[in-house]
Amino acid sequence: MSAAAAPPFRRVLVANRGEIACRILRTLRRLGVESVAVFSDADRAALHVRLADNAVRLGGQTPAESYLRLAAVVDAARSAGADAVHPGYGFLSESEDFARAVEDAGLVFIGPTPAQMEAFGSKHRARQLAVEAGVPLLPGTGVLRDADHAAAEAAAIGYPVLLKASAGGGGIGMARCDGPAELPAAFERVQRLARANFGSGEVFLERFLAAPRHVEVQIAGDGRGNVLVLGDRDCSVQRRNQKVIEEAPAPDLPPRLRAALAESARALAAKVAYRNVGTVEFLVDPARAEHYFLEVNTRLQVEHGVTELCTGVDLVAWMLRIAAGDTAFFAEGDPMLRGHAIEARLYAEDPARGFLPSAGLLTEVRYPEGGGGRGRVRVDGWVETGTEVSALYDPLLAKLLVHGADRAAAVAALREAVGETRLGGIETNREWVAVALDHPDFREVRHHTGTFAALPFRPPTVEVTAAPGAVTVQEWPGRLGLWSVGVPPSGPMDDLSFRLGNRVVGNPAGAAGLECEVHGPTLVFHRRALLCVAGAAMRVLVDGVEIAPWTPVEVAPGSTVACGPVRGPGARAYLLLRGGIDVPAHLGSRATFTLGGFGGHAGRPLRPGDVLRLGEDVDAAIDPGALPPEARPEIGRSWELAVLDGPHGAPDFLTREGIEELYDAAWEVHYHSARTGVRLVGPAPRWARTDGGEAGLHPSNLHDNAYGIGAVDLTGDMPVILGPDGPSLGGFVCPLTVAAAERWKLGQLSAGDKVRFRSIAAAEADALARRSDALVARRGPAARASGTSGTNGAANGA
Repeated sequence: MSAAAAPPFRRVLVANRGEIACRILRTLRRLGVESVAVFSDADRAALHVRLADNAVRLGGQTPAESYLRLAAVVDAARSAGADAVHPGYGFLSESEDFARAVEDAGLVFIGPTPAQMEAFGSKHRARQLAVEAGVPLLPGTGVLRDADHAAAEAAAIGYPVLLKASAGGGGIGMARCDGPAELPAAFERVQRLARANFGSGEVFLERFLAAPRHVEVQIAGDGRGNVLVLGDRDCSVQRRNQKVIEEAPAPDLPPRLRAALAESARALAAKVAYRNVGTVEFLVDPARAEHYFLEVNTRLQVEHGVTELCTGVDLVAWMLRIAAGDTAFFAEGDPMLRGHAIEARLYAEDPARGFLPSAGLLTEVRYPEGGGGRGRVRVDGWVETGTEVSALYDPLLAKLLVHGADRAAAVAALREAVGETRLGGIETNREWVAVALDHPDFREVRHHTGTFAALPFRPPTVEVTAAPGAVTVQEWPGRLGLWSVGVPPSGPMDDLSFRLGNRVVGNPAGAAGLECEVHGPTLVFHRRALLCVAGAAMRVLVDGVEIAPWTPVEVAPGSTVACGPVRGPGARAYLLLRGGIDVPAHLGSRATFTLGGFGGHAGRPLRPGDVLRLGEDVDAAIDPGALPPEARPEIGRSWELAVLDGPHGAPDFLTREGIEELYDAAWEVHYHSARTGVRLVGPAPRWARTDGGEAGLHPSNLHDNAYGIGAVDLTGDMPVILGPDGPSLGGFVCPLTVAAAERWKLGQLSAGDKVRFRSIAAAEADALARRSDALVARRGPAARASGTSGTNGAANGA
């Protein structure tokens, strides 16, 4: 369609969601056609809703309550003033009842006729049409009456056989049977699945082809018997009968076989005077160079983009033109194919758990820019950072498509693009795709539909199966440079234990790890790992065997690490993993700030079902090794904190006696303490003034005043030591500030502990910081952390 051509329709409703809805909406905009989106309540803020010129709410959360409500979708089209409906793929896209309802409403259905959809929607009827069109078939049957009928037919065909739902699709409703003993149970199971998923219990048999390739042909028909063939695609890389990687043209097909595939597809489509675009799918026996009809998809395919890249055709635009009656371009003949295109589907699923759907908040979405200069990368997707992925819908998040001069160039560019893609917060198949692309059978085109059914792949992940306490991902030194605008640094509250534990496993001191407050998590490791437990005492079992703290412990794939409560003395324990934890950086840090709801894993404490990724943040200069007992921080119940005087002291705010009493008192840690601040119980302050003047009635009141981490903040008459998640601004007097090298102790103060303050000068505070940094850097038998809970706190960390 030329740029000067009139739009084929005035307004089109897109009866779908996700990636395909966004794809169609963008084409409508390019063609100057007004668009209407429909959405469920779960998709109220989805990208396709924002891309559309108009949007109509269908209500409900699930597909059955929204996108599958045939009458509601047709009513939405009429109420929005649409003159045509594009079904996309999935949902109602292959429902002849929907197509008929659209046409009965006086609207144009952008797809095949209802009769064609009905004919090809039933696999056994499609097989009969294929026979009439002279298209090769695997030996098979019509609809089976019962299990006895199936057994007789299977014996005649010869085992192994494949039981298939006649109305099936997407790999649902299929079962392989290698012998007669398996057939009765398989027949009942497939029939049950067929009724539940497709509303029909019709089942048929087909000879099972052990190592086929899955090849399909893209066609377009004008509805009068003219059919164009737009080349073929290979879709043999599958998991659980679902396509993952597709490429066009199908590689290494003999010219005779490629021509036969094209003519079979053309003949079958012409047999019914097919209208609009569709796909004829085949199984190919590479050893015999033979092909067998599989099915017809009477809609746009997920993998249509690779055909577009090789032909230069916008298939969505073609669909609109054909539906509008503009078929003059059919006289130009089949489009020429140029180069090679390949696509990878990125799913929200967890390969470590049998590809179960993965739902949650996407905390990072980053796609490659230009494919690293190799080939051309196209991204068809619907998610962005901040998208909440629901388990209610298809798990497809995006497709990465690359076009190259030849297959080798296209595969290399796609592999690079997959490596540059980041999808953080939930699990995806991205790394599984990378392994498949590197597989020698795929590289040398020896693969078939079963090659990747059991791909040897262990994702670098750790699954959280229990998290009864507050367990967060933290990173040192945290989120710096934003304190002036109210964003605290967060990070580990006891950074000394955190940094030393990282050195034990050979990480840089600040690599992201887990902070455990009250209770540690239970974790299942999917890859070999090296673990260290640091900080307060916490019982940790690896496959039922207790491990020692401050020691690197190897964890095998499949192992369970079960953490108990933090037993004390001390309040927080740390789990450090070699390589760190790979979560997206937010505002410059991976540290979790739970009050702000960002950083770490989804901006919150861990929950059962979360999956953490192991990183590669190791320090090549450090060999893992246990920390000697004399180098470990001493954690007790009585503490001395080195503090700097001020900024608000005597005589303006407190009396001199009041300041002295701050230092003389043995303060008790209040049970209501947290990362925002540690509350202390003790004598009431002796104020040098009766009120706060214009700032308030209480003498502790000030006009808003900048706080520092570790400031002893007199909130009324109760001191609170501000923690790493505390406020940066407030209205209270701060007579003392804990030295940076002593702040680690705040993370280990627990209810009932006793605290005394010791006044030091700035020079001593600097010396303490240098000594703590040296302690972490040295990590050896000579490194000592003496007196960390008593009066000699010089070795305490920053």
